[in-house]
Amino acid sequence: MGESISLSAATEKITSMIQGAIALLPNLLIGVVIFVIFWFIGRFVRSFVKAQTRDRDARNVGLVFGRLAQGALIILGFLIAATVIFPSFNPADALATLGIGGVAIGFAFKDILQNFLAGILILLTEPFSMDDQIIFGDYEGTVENIETRATTIRTYDGRRVVIPNAELFTNAVMVNTAYDRRRLQYDIGIGYGDDIAKAKEIILEVLSEHDEILSDPPPEALVVALADSTVNIRARWWIEPPRRADFMKSQDWVLENVCNRLVAAGVDLPFPTQQILFHDQTEETDGDRANQREGWPVSPDEAPPRSLSLSRSVLTMVKSSMSNGQPNSSESSS
Repeated sequence: MGESISLSAATEKITSMIQGAIALLPNLLIGVVIFVIFWFIGRFVRSFVKAQTRDRDARNVGLVFGRLAQGALIILGFLIAATVIFPSFNPADALATLGIGGVAIGFAFKDILQNFLAGILILLTEPFSMDDQIIFGDYEGTVENIETRATTIRTYDGRRVVIPNAELFTNAVMVNTAYDRRRLQYDIGIGYGDDIAKAKEIILEVLSEHDEILSDPPPEALVVALADSTVNIRARWWIEPPRRADFMKSQDWVLENVCNRLVAAGVDLPFPTQQILFHDQTEETDGDRANQREGWPVSPDEAPPRSLSLSRSVLTMVKSSMSNGQPNSSESSS
C-alpha cells in the first residue's frame, strides 16, 4: 500500500515536470532566438564601429567602443532572454546579486580584470598600434592584434608571441616605428697607424652615395674610442621608413661598401691581438733583478742567458739557505 502511494507520487512528479518542460519550450525557443538576435546585433555594431574608424586616427578608440558595445548588447540580450524563459526572473535582483559578489569576483579574476583594463587603456592611449614594430623584453616583432586580454606580436623569424596587456602597460616597451625615420650606427675599427681623417672621409663618401640614406640629418663619422687594438670610428646615418627590413638592408649595404672601400684605400681593419711572453725560470740570471729579462726577447746583439744545470741549481739553493740562516764572518769574529 505504501509502496504504491510513493510510486504514484513519483509518477505524478515526473509527469508534472515533463508538462512544465513542454510548457516552457515556447518560452525557451523565444529566449534563445532573442539572445541570438542580440548576439548578431552586437557583432554588427562592433564591425560597423570598426569600419567607420579603420582609416582614422581614432581606430583604437573605435575598437574599444565596438567591443564594449558588443559586450553590453550580449549581456542585455541574455537578461531579456532569461526574463522570457523564466517569468519569475527579475534582472534587478540579478544585478543586486552581482553587486554583492563583485568583491569576490574581483579577487577571483584579478589577473583577467587587470589585463582587460590594461588592454582598454592601451587602446585608448595608443602607445603603439597594430603593424607597429616593438621590442618588449626578449621579444621583438610586429604587432598583429591588440585584444582586451593580450597583445600578439609576430617575431621576425615567423613566430607568434602572446603578451598579457598588464605586462605591456606596466613595463617599458620600445616602439621602433613610432616615428618616420630612424638613426643607424656601427663602430668601425682601424689601425693606430692609419690616417683617421682619411678613414672618416671614406666612410662619409660611402654614406653619401646611397639614395635611401637621408641627407638631412647628414651622416656622421665620429671617433668614439681608443680601444686595445683599434681606433673606433662610429658611422651614423638616418633611414626612412624605419622598419626592420629597411634597417637590415641599409646596414648590409653600408658595411659591405665601407669595408671594401677602406681595404682598397689601404686602411687596416685589425682584429684583436694578444702578446704572450714566456719566462724561462731556469735561466742563470733568475733572481738577479739587474740582469733578469722578465720574459722579454733578447736583443740581436745579446746572447741569451744560459740555463742552470741541475747541480748548479742545487748548489745555489744550498748557498742561499746557508747565507740566510748563518751570521757572516765579521759578526762571528766580533
